[in-house]
Amino acid sequence: MRKRFTLQEYKEGVLSGDRTKLSQAITLAESLLETDLKLASDLVQEILPCTGKSIRIGITGVPGVGKSTFIEAFGQLLVDSGKSVAVLAVDPSSQKSKGSILGDKTRMEKLAGDKRAFIRPSPTGTTLGGVSSKTREAMLLCEAAGFDVILIETVGVGQSETAVKSMVDFFLLLMLAGAGDELQGIKKGIMEMADGVVIHKADGENLSSAKKAKSSYENALHLFPLGENNWSTPVMTASSQTKEGLSDIWETIQKYADQMQLSGFWESNRASQRLNWLDENLQFLLGKFFMEHEQVQELLLQNRARVENGELSPLSLARDLITTFFQFNEKR
Repeated sequence: MRKRFTLQEYKEGVLSGDRTKLSQAITLAESLLETDLKLASDLVQEILPCTGKSIRIGITGVPGVGKSTFIEAFGQLLVDSGKSVAVLAVDPSSQKSKGSILGDKTRMEKLAGDKRAFIRPSPTGTTLGGVSSKTREAMLLCEAAGFDVILIETVGVGQSETAVKSMVDFFLLLMLAGAGDELQGIKKGIMEMADGVVIHKADGENLSSAKKAKSSYENALHLFPLGENNWSTPVMTASSQTKEGLSDIWETIQKYADQMQLSGFWESNRASQRLNWLDENLQFLLGKFFMEHEQVQELLLQNRARVENGELSPLSLARDLITTFFQFNEKR
C-alpha cells in the first residue's frame, strides 16, 4: 500500500461504498505488519454494526468445473435483478512470490466492468481449505460497503472445504457430468456439507449426461441423513453459456434463506461461525507472536540443522521451543 489512511478515513470510505478505500481496507486486513493488523482490527470493530445484512454464498468445485465462468454469469443475473454483488475470488498462491497467480478479474471481464459488482482476488498464502486467511474480514468490509450478496470462490483443489462452510450461509458445490466417478464428491465428504449441488456445463452434448448425473446425485443424497438445519440438499443443472438454470439456483438460495431464518438456524449458525473465527484468530496471533519471539528464533536457528539431518527429533525441539517461550514470558 502506498498510503495508510486514518481509521476514520477508512471507515467513512468503506461505509460510503468507496471502491478504492474498500480495496485498500482489504489490503490492510491482509497485511502481516503489526501496525496494519492493529488498524485493520480496529476498522473491523468500527464497521461491525453495519454488517450481517448480506447473503453469504460459498462456491466450490474441482478445477475445470467452471467456477469463474459460473460466478460471472450468476453474478450478472443478480446485478440485473437489482442486487449489488461482491466476489471474493481466492487464487492459488505462487510459492515463490506468495501472490495470486490466476487473476480472476481477467476471467470475469464483463462482471468486473459492472459498477454494481466488486471483484477482489486474494492469494491463499499457506491457508488450507481453499480460502484466504483474511476472507472473513474482507467479507465484513464488503457487507459494510452495502453489498447485498457476497460470493466466495474457493480454489477447489481437494483440500478440506470446512473453512468455506464455516463462514457462509449457503454452500454451493459445482460438479461435472461424465468426468469419471459420478459420486466422487461423496467420497471426499464435500457432499455432506453442500446446501446445493449444481451439475454445471449442462448444455449441448453434455445435457443428457448432466441429467443422468443429476439423478445419480439425487439418489445418493437420499441416503444421507438431514443435517441440523433440516434442509434436503437439492441437485440442479445449469449452464453459464445458455444461462439455463441460473435463476432456479437463486430461487433455491432465497428459499433456503427464508426457511433458515424462520427456524432460527440462520442466526445460530452465524453465531457459531463467529466463535470459529475467534478460535482461528487466537491460533493465528499466538503463532505469529511465538514465531517472532527473539529467544524462540535464536533456539530454532541453532537447532534447525540438527532436525534436518536427523540428529534431533522435531517433537523434542518443538517442546524446547515452547518451554523457552513460556519461561521467558513468565519472567517478564
